[in-house]
Amino acid sequence: MKNVLGLRCIDCGKQVPAVAGTYTCPTCGKTGGIMDVEYDYKVINQMTSREQLAQSKDYSIFRYMPFLPIGPDSARPHLRVGWSPLYKPQGLGKSLGMSNLYVKDDGQNPTASLKDRASIIAVIKAVEEKAPTVAASSTGNAASSLAGSAAAMGIKSVIFVPSRAPQGKVAQLLIFGATVISVQGSYEDTFRLSAEAIERFGWYNRNAAINPYLVEGKKTVALEIAEQLNWEVPDWVILSVGDGCTIAGVWKGFKDLYNAGWIDRLPKIAGVQSTGCCPLVDAFVENRPWRPKEENTIADSIAVGVPRNPDKALNAVRESGGTMVAVSDEEILAAMRELGRTSGIFGEPAGVTGTAGLKVLVEKGVIGADEKVVSIVTGNGLKDVQNAIKAVGEPIRVEPSLKELLVKLEGKV
Repeated sequence: MKNVLGLRCIDCGKQVPAVAGTYTCPTCGKTGGIMDVEYDYKVINQMTSREQLAQSKDYSIFRYMPFLPIGPDSARPHLRVGWSPLYKPQGLGKSLGMSNLYVKDDGQNPTASLKDRASIIAVIKAVEEKAPTVAASSTGNAASSLAGSAAAMGIKSVIFVPSRAPQGKVAQLLIFGATVISVQGSYEDTFRLSAEAIERFGWYNRNAAINPYLVEGKKTVALEIAEQLNWEVPDWVILSVGDGCTIAGVWKGFKDLYNAGWIDRLPKIAGVQSTGCCPLVDAFVENRPWRPKEENTIADSIAVGVPRNPDKALNAVRESGGTMVAVSDEEILAAMRELGRTSGIFGEPAGVTGTAGLKVLVEKGVIGADEKVVSIVTGNGLKDVQNAIKAVGEPIRVEPSLKELLVKLEGKV
């Protein structure tokens, strides 16, 4: 990987080679030591350019190979991950009072979430390291994405999920042939057990807060946004936050483009959590270290009371000059309805939390009505049908009678 300089610890700054088996800082150890992948931007620019990229027919994350930490000849799954659509939904913009709003629908990835971007990198790295089994803990989306990518790559997966994981996501895991461990406890309990098992059995670790390569997959959503906007950087990018890995990846993507000279400025990043589980929002707003919180929200994919990548997440928001906000579950359900009704995009609760936060920030005047904003929908609504029904209610039930139909439709159409 001549484009990769090595790994750098975000805590102590120590730099180490990007070699198999190295994921966390050898100096900081178990007390910290999350790493960042560092690139040689001169080499990247020798390998590709914006003009060359425009000619590429590879509409997946691999169109950005020079920005990725994988070998050029490494085996890849056949799944098409990335290049999700970037829409400009006029109806949603009008509803929110915005003139320049875009929505990036990452629910159109193979397993219906942004997490596919990270998981496809995980299985490639696992095969590079000749690991027959990959494992992870997840509230749902990382789990299903890993199971799908592992199945496509022909390797085994072991997935740990908390008992509250929605059945739609558990069904995906089982369909993809994963060994599924339903932990009767919180996400923190689930993460801890997965870490112990991974160490005991020597499985490849897909947990994004441990493995530095996973953020590199997630950052491709930022590369796509920039290219799809013809390299005109938005004023704001807004999305939901759980562990903190995804928002860190978005910021990393834009910074890589800026450091390579492909864009001339950086966007502000806005992170949104549920009021039922918002340790990072509280830390940001109160300007203090984060503290654990209960996991009490319908947005299961971001219900992380003990975030594993808090520093990268908070650094992303602060460095960008952005902000964070928490929204209630009721506001999240309302965002599901509004996004669907005005744009035809079906997002799960965690997937639309960014949109719910955008509404709040526009109403408060933090985000201007004429600013260019990209809201990332991180997961598809079919993953959590139960809460979708909660958002919109039940259908109109009638007997097969036109007379009864006319009565029940009165005032509704």
